[in-house]
Amino acid sequence: MAGSVHTAAYMLLLKQLVDARANAGLSQAQLAKRIAKPASFVVKYELGERRLDVVELLVVLKALGADNASFISDLNKCIPPQL
Repeated sequence: MAGSVHTAAYMLLLKQLVDARANAGLSQAQLAKRIAKPASFVVKYELGERRLDVVELLVVLKALGADNASFISDLNKCIPPQL
């Protein structure tokens, strides 16, 4: 299956999200509670089974207390020119 979900950049996004949650000292269940979603929501996007749209990403980052600009800047460094 082709698409951005299988790119190195998307895998980095997932790693960054997992790391940000760990750095915030939160479990998947605790983060899910903060964003008013079931724990399976966090599990699925962290495993790449569910994609996050931009608004969802920003809500997650806000719940983690992460710096949006820094997060996106780090990710932008490995974005390929094509999908």
